[in-house]
Amino acid sequence: MGVRDDLLGLLADGQLHSGSFLADRLNLSRTAVWKHVRKLADYGLVVEAAPGRGYRLDRPLELLDRTAIVDGLDSATSQALEMLDLHGVIESTSTRLRCGPPPSPGRLRVCAAEYQTDGRGRRGRSWLSPYGAGICLSACWRFESTPRDLSSLSLASGVAVVQALERCGIRGLSLKWPNDVILDHGKVAGILVDVEGETEGPMTVVIGAGLNVEATGFLDTRPVDDGHLPAAALVDAPVADPGPGHGLSRNRIVAALIMSFHQMLLEFARTGFDGFAERWRHYDYLLGREVRLVAASGNECGTACGIAPDGSLLLDVDGAIRPVVSGDVSVRVAS
Repeated sequence: MGVRDDLLGLLADGQLHSGSFLADRLNLSRTAVWKHVRKLADYGLVVEAAPGRGYRLDRPLELLDRTAIVDGLDSATSQALEMLDLHGVIESTSTRLRCGPPPSPGRLRVCAAEYQTDGRGRRGRSWLSPYGAGICLSACWRFESTPRDLSSLSLASGVAVVQALERCGIRGLSLKWPNDVILDHGKVAGILVDVEGETEGPMTVVIGAGLNVEATGFLDTRPVDDGHLPAAALVDAPVADPGPGHGLSRNRIVAALIMSFHQMLLEFARTGFDGFAERWRHYDYLLGREVRLVAASGNECGTACGIAPDGSLLLDVDGAIRPVVSGDVSVRVAS
């Protein structure tokens, strides 16, 4: 860990800490502390400075905690977890996994970070979230033989994310084709799947998920996504009784995501998308809505009619229903 991570570890409680206290703990001069504090704004953090008294964050942070995450895993996932790589600031969790070795058969490699400098979304878009306010997590898995319906793995991943959040007591979520997680007509999470390998296998996949947990002023400045949906945050979701622990604990959500991805990947290897199609339909946000498709060939309006067995979107255009394949178009809720 660097000075920045050590500094944030001291400030994470949201309490006021004097410059002399921080300097002593970090073995720095007070001027150096002040310079490091100023740099925290680069990560979307707001630090309040009280002259003569010290510094504090405008909100407490629940930082990623390896012990808390591992303790939240079931035994099967814990045994399958080959690596849990946690970072303060990283370029991209998915890039880190893609550049590393593939996991052993039946094992899972996971990378998570407090902040990404180059987080990626679908179709070349970026994904940004303030330090410690969201979840940036990627999971890497190796299929020994290419599973059926591989193009629909992103949809199955969306189901896995929603079910992980529901396991934490979070309610009111839906899925916008192909795999955006929606809360109250706002995008609360996005998923990106990278695939590399031979046609018949082995095949390595990296599933990247970005989730907004806390509502911060940063979300208000994020551009509206390609579906005309503003950013939303899990803190605004209805929460059922989550049982022991707080439903919005970032560490608890990370553990639930790791378990859900592990279970999904095992099932997908056996059944392809067959085991997920009905679950995806249960969460379908676009079903029955008028939508606008934007493609290289031009724009087209129609009614979303659910998904086909292979995960393609079914679009009713003037009474003719046709499938739309992921990656060829953007789906926009008609205004």
